[in-house]
Amino acid sequence: MKFLKSLRSWWHEAFRKRRFSMLNATDNSEEWHMHLSPASIFAGLVAFVLLLFIITLSLVAYTPVLEFLPGYRTEADRSRESLIQNIIRLDSMERMMNDMMTYNENIAQIMEGRTPVARVLSPADSARSSKILVVPSHEDSLLRAQMEGDGIYSVVNPSNASRKKVREAIELAKPIDGIITERFDIKQGCLGVKIAATAADPVAAVDNGTVVQSLWTPENGYTIIIQHAANLLSVYKNLSQALVAPGQTIRTGELIGYNAEVENGEVRLLEFQLWNNGKPVNPEEYIVF
Repeated sequence: MKFLKSLRSWWHEAFRKRRFSMLNATDNSEEWHMHLSPASIFAGLVAFVLLLFIITLSLVAYTPVLEFLPGYRTEADRSRESLIQNIIRLDSMERMMNDMMTYNENIAQIMEGRTPVARVLSPADSARSSKILVVPSHEDSLLRAQMEGDGIYSVVNPSNASRKKVREAIELAKPIDGIITERFDIKQGCLGVKIAATAADPVAAVDNGTVVQSLWTPENGYTIIIQHAANLLSVYKNLSQALVAPGQTIRTGELIGYNAEVENGEVRLLEFQLWNNGKPVNPEEYIVF
């Protein structure tokens, strides 16, 4: 009973109104008054907190106010970078699956005695990227002058052993049937030869070797690099499709890919390079095109 009486008394006290007055300091006359109870004060505080919560939630949901918070902006950037990386991975996985399907289809057609078909790249390829010009440094210019001049480090020096025909007794096979439109000229920046051939023609390995690189770039399309004997490398650029993978053993004349096709009116010529001991050599000294 005492508990109920005390609870009833507390309840009445919570709702009993108090008078808050504002007096004039000069004559003590009342200028303003207000009747409040503890319960009304508590209800007002709850309403204020709810209103503040609703306003904050609206700002977060419908305005970019969180972008101005240093910690949140860093987390948002990380989420955006993670999303971009996931999109790139999905694009790469789709490309690899398409390559695997094309490879399997070509193997099946070869087994049936039919001619393999070349895969056509979609014009909406998301892996396209712009070219960025990198200005050479002063040291790079000096090194280029030494390499292209007549000094002991010149790549065109007749006394340089790496420029001699390291495989004079061996004739390499042609990578493709076509016409050379741009010849080997280091001074002009041409480290190999460019061959004009029929679009989607098969490209073959020039000698026995092992594939060390097979990748696609926006600038050079599919690029294949094969390691041969005597530290000789053969490079095939601007392919529309690659049929080999790194680590695969290749024989002379074996099909490794297909020549580029015409894309949006742009003709990409097959670029073929030969490198001996880390330096480019003239492919016409080893191959009869």
